[in-house]
Amino acid sequence: MFALASLAAGQVPLSSRAKAQTLPTAAENLTPGDIDSEHLFGFTEGSDLGVPGEAELEWETSGRLGKRLRRFVAIDSGLALKVPLTSDFRLAPGITLNAYDVSTPGTPTRLSGGIAGAFLETRLRFIDRRTGPFGLTLNIVPGYSDVDSGSGVGARSFGTEVGLLADYELIPGKLVAALNASFAFASTRLNSGDERVLGSGTELAAAIAYQLRAGLFVGGEVRYARTYEGLTLDQFVGQAVYLGPTIYMSLSPHAWASFTWSVQLAGKAVGEPGSLDLTSFDRHQMRLRVGYNF
Repeated sequence: MFALASLAAGQVPLSSRAKAQTLPTAAENLTPGDIDSEHLFGFTEGSDLGVPGEAELEWETSGRLGKRLRRFVAIDSGLALKVPLTSDFRLAPGITLNAYDVSTPGTPTRLSGGIAGAFLETRLRFIDRRTGPFGLTLNIVPGYSDVDSGSGVGARSFGTEVGLLADYELIPGKLVAALNASFAFASTRLNSGDERVLGSGTELAAAIAYQLRAGLFVGGEVRYARTYEGLTLDQFVGQAVYLGPTIYMSLSPHAWASFTWSVQLAGKAVGEPGSLDLTSFDRHQMRLRVGYNF
């Protein structure tokens, strides 16, 4: 399923590389020759999990704007406590918050926001790239929300995302690439009616990050997403391609931050005109992450 380029010139043998991660995220990315890949990219994620005994508090804020509605601005935030229980297994409970500024032709602007729901992220690493040919981690995130993310109206939504996160150091300690493949499904019932809406989607994302200096990485990512009616990809609704730059910085041995801004370059919504899908997807998507290890 997942194949990467052959070993880059100058790669050191596996026998001389670290056998396990011993430093938390920010500290490892400040150490020459070491990389914690999880947060180096934007929406794409690396396979690393952190260090057992070192918890991490992460604040993630995503901004979305630009739909067929007259005005659509959404800010989705999540606060998670990431707790590695072993070197290959981690749990991360969290809560979500949001804010919406939405208006449609003929209706006034609707503002809403507050605590939206909760989730539990579970990660299981199959292959550690420090000891294997590449890194591979399974990510499963069930969650609940009382807001419909596409419109900002009140709802009761239950969903789950399942993803495979793979990465590979093209130049050890300097250049890392990642590939994510995910499937998500959700059941949503709007508060204004009893009708239940079932939806699902897939996304394939690829990214690369280069270390300019200790603790500072820059790169880019491309993502291709498809959305469907039904829980099992039943009826195709639309698709979108996103491209954007990424930046990561270790702020201290305990703190880090990353940012990305992706723009929809191409897409198509079934039954809608134009070369973009601005019905199911946004024109612009941004993500800021800040983390602290303790």
